[in-house]
Amino acid sequence: MEQEWGKIDLHLDEYMKNHKISRSSLSRNAQIHYNQLLKYCKNEMQKIDLNLLARICKTINCEIGDIITYTPPETKK
Repeated sequence: MEQEWGKIDLHLDEYMKNHKISRSSLSRNAQIHYNQLLKYCKNEMQKIDLNLLARICKTINCEIGDIITYTPPETKK
Protein backbone atom coordinates (compact mmCIF):
# COMPACT_ATOMS: atom_id res chain seq x y z
CA MET A 1 0.00 0.00 0.00
CA GLU A 2 1.41 3.37 -1.04
CA GLN A 3 1.36 6.08 1.63
CA GLU A 4 0.59 9.69 0.67
CA TRP A 5 2.81 12.12 2.55
CA GLY A 6 1.75 15.45 1.07
CA LYS A 7 4.04 17.72 -0.88
CA ILE A 8 6.56 20.52 -0.58
CA ASP A 9 6.31 23.48 -2.94
CA LEU A 10 8.90 26.14 -3.55
CA HIS A 11 7.58 29.63 -4.30
CA LEU A 12 10.91 31.25 -5.06
CA ASP A 13 9.92 32.72 -8.41
CA GLU A 14 6.80 34.33 -6.95
CA TYR A 15 8.78 35.77 -4.02
CA MET A 16 11.42 37.15 -6.38
CA LYS A 17 8.81 38.79 -8.63
CA ASN A 18 7.07 40.39 -5.63
CA HIS A 19 10.39 41.79 -4.38
CA LYS A 20 11.75 42.74 -7.82
CA ILE A 21 14.74 40.39 -7.64
CA SER A 22 16.08 39.10 -10.94
CA ARG A 23 17.18 35.52 -11.45
CA SER A 24 20.53 36.61 -12.83
CA SER A 25 21.32 38.83 -9.83
CA LEU A 26 20.34 36.07 -7.38
CA SER A 27 22.39 33.55 -9.33
CA ARG A 28 25.41 35.85 -9.29
CA ASN A 29 25.13 37.04 -5.67
CA ALA A 30 24.36 33.60 -4.18
CA GLN A 31 26.95 31.91 -6.41
CA ILE A 32 24.42 29.45 -7.85
CA HIS A 33 24.55 28.15 -11.41
CA TYR A 34 21.73 29.80 -13.35
CA ASN A 35 20.32 26.46 -14.60
CA GLN A 36 20.19 25.12 -11.06
CA LEU A 37 18.40 28.27 -9.87
CA LEU A 38 15.95 27.95 -12.75
CA LYS A 39 14.91 24.48 -11.49
CA TYR A 40 14.22 25.97 -8.06
CA CYS A 41 12.27 28.87 -9.59
CA LYS A 42 10.11 26.45 -11.59
CA ASN A 43 9.70 24.06 -8.63
CA GLU A 44 11.24 21.28 -10.76
CA MET A 45 14.08 20.09 -8.52
CA GLN A 46 14.25 16.45 -7.47
CA LYS A 47 16.17 16.96 -4.23
CA ILE A 48 16.50 20.11 -2.17
CA ASP A 49 20.00 21.27 -1.28
CA LEU A 50 19.76 22.85 2.19
CA ASN A 51 23.04 24.73 1.77
CA LEU A 52 21.72 26.24 -1.46
CA LEU A 53 18.46 27.25 0.27
CA ALA A 54 20.47 28.92 3.04
CA ARG A 55 22.43 30.92 0.45
CA ILE A 56 19.20 31.94 -1.29
CA CYS A 57 17.57 33.04 1.98
CA LYS A 58 20.64 35.02 3.07
CA THR A 59 21.01 36.66 -0.34
CA ILE A 60 17.38 37.74 -0.72
CA ASN A 61 16.89 38.34 3.03
CA CYS A 62 13.93 36.00 3.57
CA GLU A 63 12.82 33.30 5.97
CA ILE A 64 12.52 29.73 4.69
CA GLY A 65 8.73 29.86 5.21
CA ASP A 66 8.56 32.77 2.77
CA ILE A 67 9.55 30.51 -0.12
CA ILE A 68 8.49 26.98 0.92
CA THR A 69 5.10 25.52 1.82
CA TYR A 70 4.02 22.06 2.89
CA THR A 71 0.62 20.76 1.76
CA PRO A 72 -0.56 17.76 3.77
CA PRO A 73 -2.28 14.87 2.00
CA GLU A 74 -6.01 14.93 1.67
CA THR A 75 -7.67 12.75 4.25
CA LYS A 76 -10.11 10.21 2.89
CA LYS A 77 -13.44 9.98 4.68
